[in-house]
Amino acid sequence: MFFARLRTDIRCILERDPAARSGWEVLTCYPGIHALILHRRAHWFWNHGFKWLGRATSQLSRWLTGIEIHPGAKVGERVFFDHAMGVVVGETAEIGDGCTIYQGVTLGGTSLYKGTKRHPTLGRDVVVSAGAKVLGGFVVGDGAKIGSNAVVIKPVPAGATAVGIPARIIMPKGENTGDAAMSTPRFSAYGVTPEDDPLSQAMRGLIDSTAAQDHQITLLWKAVEQLSRQQKQGDCVPQDAARAECFEAEKLAQLIGK
Repeated sequence: MFFARLRTDIRCILERDPAARSGWEVLTCYPGIHALILHRRAHWFWNHGFKWLGRATSQLSRWLTGIEIHPGAKVGERVFFDHAMGVVVGETAEIGDGCTIYQGVTLGGTSLYKGTKRHPTLGRDVVVSAGAKVLGGFVVGDGAKIGSNAVVIKPVPAGATAVGIPARIIMPKGENTGDAAMSTPRFSAYGVTPEDDPLSQAMRGLIDSTAAQDHQITLLWKAVEQLSRQQKQGDCVPQDAARAECFEAEKLAQLIGK
């Protein structure tokens, strides 16, 4: 059982990290897999009543790897802690199968009451990017992505992306959620894609709208000028009327990365 899980862990890292060249390199040089091995032992101690021993093993893992996982936390299969220095996972946190967690992530709580679900639950194949903070006892749905440095304080639907402080939820195209959103799963390093920033999307919409209006105004002035000439009333057209489009839509679009 131990070696079967270990082979699965190594294989998932080789699939997701292009810098990994061999299973031996992963086993000996990746702190994320060391943290998983030690956490499973600490979790066993915790669940069998050896609370102090579980905490001591967790503390040893923290010293050796820089990854702090409470022994009470539940971690699924094929979880990849990539780099992961400074990761903190709270006692009641749950990490689903296939999740990827980068450095500086906190799966923390907002409640001081013992015995309650204080920390988040991550579904399957969730990506939590560098520096993100997921705070509270809510669920992050399957296939969701948390952007770098986001602060998430409310549930995230399956397949959605959370970015910003506090995090804004961006639904996948077509409003697909759940199994529909996971029908063609695609790994997204650091949880970002070109469609993930709502402010950029809003700016792109404003630029497109302004460019269209500028084009329409230019056409209207040209039509007025032509009509005035036909009626021999060219002096009715203002001298400063726009005869050509001057809105630099392409330049502004480049600035926001369109």
